[in-house]
Amino acid sequence: MGRTMLVFRLAIADVRRHRAQAVMLLLAVTVATATLSLGLSLGGATEALYQQTRAATAGPDVVVLTPSTGPAVTSALASLAQDPEVIAHNGPYRLVYATLTARGSTSRVVVHGAAETPGAVNRPLVTSGHWVRSGGAVLERGFATALGVRVGGHVTISGRTFPVVGIAVTAATSIYPWAQQIGPGGGPSDPSGLAWLTRSDARALASQELPVTLALDLKLRDPAATQAFIDTHDVSVIRVNFHAWQFMAQQDAVMLRTTQPILVIGGWLLSFLAITGVAALAAGRAAEQTRRAGLLKAVGATPGLIAAVLLTEYLVLALLADALGLTVARLAEPALVSPTASRIGSVVGPSGATIAATTALAVAVAVLSALLPTPLLLGLRLTARRPGRAVLQGCSTAATLIAVTALPTYDAQPRKGYGLGSSTLPSLQVGQDRRLLLVVAILVIALATVNTITLTWTTAMEARASMAMARTLGATPGQISAGLSTAQLLPALPGAIAGIPVGIVLYSLNGKINTLPFSWVLAAVLATLLATVALTALPARLAARRPVAQTLSAETA
Repeated sequence: MGRTMLVFRLAIADVRRHRAQAVMLLLAVTVATATLSLGLSLGGATEALYQQTRAATAGPDVVVLTPSTGPAVTSALASLAQDPEVIAHNGPYRLVYATLTARGSTSRVVVHGAAETPGAVNRPLVTSGHWVRSGGAVLERGFATALGVRVGGHVTISGRTFPVVGIAVTAATSIYPWAQQIGPGGGPSDPSGLAWLTRSDARALASQELPVTLALDLKLRDPAATQAFIDTHDVSVIRVNFHAWQFMAQQDAVMLRTTQPILVIGGWLLSFLAITGVAALAAGRAAEQTRRAGLLKAVGATPGLIAAVLLTEYLVLALLADALGLTVARLAEPALVSPTASRIGSVVGPSGATIAATTALAVAVAVLSALLPTPLLLGLRLTARRPGRAVLQGCSTAATLIAVTALPTYDAQPRKGYGLGSSTLPSLQVGQDRRLLLVVAILVIALATVNTITLTWTTAMEARASMAMARTLGATPGQISAGLSTAQLLPALPGAIAGIPVGIVLYSLNGKINTLPFSWVLAAVLATLLATVALTALPARLAARRPVAQTLSAETA
């Protein structure tokens, strides 16, 4: 039997004997790599969806907008449409700024006066129903989804009720809720939905003295030269805004501006917890690994072979977990990258750089887990005697508090919904970020819980001889279990105190924030310490009730 085959057979046999430890390593690394992969993959995903929507809808390269009217405006827009660099155009057409009410919600809406037969540029893709007809409205899909309106429903636009005859997507505006573009509200960031009416219906709305903007869609000979085209067309006689397709693609990414840091930082926190958890498991197996190493040496195994077996075991499990994490990230990415339904297409999944980063993380977990038992974990005894275990517990608690404080800190910031009056639509970005923070916090708490229980049990196993001696000197099982819980509680205290300010500092990297009240901070610290005591109670009590004679005879055998 070759050396490589022997290493693999011994590693597989060890995994079979320790299924629980193998499953924990697999789950911990899977969760960490999936979260990190999602965070690293979001960078170019929104642009990919915009490009696919742009191709499917003949999206314009430049949208020209002006709130001015009159002959000078008509002449200036006609001049732009006839420029040699322009190969096709759509419009000018009206944008009417109105209010829309549906299903009890009221929102700003930008109404595009559309031709009943779209031209060569800006052809919205109807995803449900049909295109505009006289007396009927088509809603942009992201807006319709937020309203909960489908084809066959009705909407009221500035006092006029229209049946919804279609749902469509377009690349001529930013995603919902940023259809405003210029408008009377102040700019493209003002939350608004998008609807299409026929030109005659839009003209009737405009007759109500609602604000109106004229728009012109341009297709250039060189789509990459939009900025050069804009720079050479300074129309000074009228007020004009140019929106290039690159601007709209970048505006789409604003929706994920806070999502990506949540996932990246959450991924690193989960990675740290995975390492500490696996290290604690390895510590509990240190004595058994020593006995096994002795048996292997007795039959001629070298120290290098023994180390190779342990490294192979962790490495195979970590790489399998990395593959599972990347698969989970690939499946979850479409929902995260497009929280609004305004774009169509599919995402390509984790890039080569992302795969390399998560694989490096998995290998790091495996190598650290395999190396710690020999140089460090044999020296981890009672927490009071050795600082290593205390550092693991303290850092695990700090990581937990960082995640726990993220959600209430996020909720403490001022928010704006989409809509007007007493009824508003929820913010898609806020909703997605809040859900992600909640998921990351739950995952961090779950791993920290497992780590606390594991650290308590391994401490008890390593200290069983000293605990038995204490029992012979009169200590009760209750006192022994309380001592084991205290060993975890002492390092948890500075970890809990440090975790909250570190979490706030990480959150403040996105800008100035409203901090949490001191009463909430104190409650979070106390709750974490009480949870630590509760989690350590059961394993400590089970270990403390082991018969003294059995323990001492096993240790002296």
